[in-house]
Amino acid sequence: MRAIYLDNNATTRVDPEVVEAMLPFFADQFGNPSSTHAFGSSIREAVRKARRQLQALIGAEFDHEIVFTSGGTESDNAAILSALEVMPERTEIVTSAVEHSAVLTLCGHLEKTRGIKVHRIPVDRHGRLDLDAYETALTHRVAIASIMWANNETGTIFPVAKLAEMAKRIGALFHTDAVQAVGKVPMDLQPTAIDMLSLSGHKFHGPKGIGALYLRRGLSFSSLIKGGHQERDRRAGTENTAGIVGLGKAAELALKSIDDESTRLKSLRDRLENGIVQRVPGAFITGDRLKRLPNTANIAFQRVEGDSMLLLLNRYGIACSSGSACSSGSLEPSHVLRAMDIPHAMAHGTIRFSFSRDNCDEDVDRVLEVLPGIVERLRSQSRSGHVADTSSRVRSGE
Repeated sequence: MRAIYLDNNATTRVDPEVVEAMLPFFADQFGNPSSTHAFGSSIREAVRKARRQLQALIGAEFDHEIVFTSGGTESDNAAILSALEVMPERTEIVTSAVEHSAVLTLCGHLEKTRGIKVHRIPVDRHGRLDLDAYETALTHRVAIASIMWANNETGTIFPVAKLAEMAKRIGALFHTDAVQAVGKVPMDLQPTAIDMLSLSGHKFHGPKGIGALYLRRGLSFSSLIKGGHQERDRRAGTENTAGIVGLGKAAELALKSIDDESTRLKSLRDRLENGIVQRVPGAFITGDRLKRLPNTANIAFQRVEGDSMLLLLNRYGIACSSGSACSSGSLEPSHVLRAMDIPHAMAHGTIRFSFSRDNCDEDVDRVLEVLPGIVERLRSQSRSGHVADTSSRVRSGE
């Protein structure tokens, strides 16, 4: 039985071409890009090539607007903390109630330790941002607005270009956590007012532990990690050359296929969703049905526990998730579903399927073959009082 991996918003398989591009930089091409001799110069050129590959993927105007980091979390932290540093007279942040924990946890910490006021903008039942509340929160006390490009659980896409323009009018910086969007939807940052953008390689078939922060040219920036002069004094530390090369190659591959893959993945997603809704009573799609990532399906099931479904799907060789991998293990419904006012009982029965270029029609067929029976089995156990036994086995890791 072929294993079916449908948890690509958590992480993706590293593409074999990415691995091949990285291998020489673990052995033969081992120089430090800061060195002036030949061993360093060849590495510097490899790093610059990767920078240009990423520049092309996100539509940046200049390659030096790309700063390599360890991933999305570091990029998010660097962007928000820099804004507060360069505009100390502004002591407020605007964000959304459904951001990734990399943003929300930092904002909570800043509230408690530095007295920063954080405006968490609500969303509606489809996960769409309350634009009136966003506009009201934008005052001249706001240093930065940080709103994700696309939600990691529902796939809902936010109008970040419009939001950036609104922030610009009051002199605030605008940052977007685009970790889930880069490589999945076409981007062109040049005509936008977006000041900073975070991304992570392992979300689009690159390696883990490498990401980037886009910084618009001319933007004042205070580095998070201080030390050497790497990355034009914006991120100290010897560069992760192999990771950077892998990130660049992943960007190149994503750019080549983004249009065709978007269409193909949307077709797989829609077929899965339609099939589940038709076969499973009491199932419904969460998120914005029109403006969302092509690869993401978040489905709520009445009268069934999501963790129990995951356990049984896993026994059939199907991997998916109940939300963000960063908050797995929690018995509470995700903050995203709570913010969308999804009923508590249904929020507990939500499954996220996220596709990648590795998935095919046969994967959808297999899920549709086994999932209806799993849901009916769990509902039967619930009616007969045995559901607690299944849930306890899930939590214990059986």
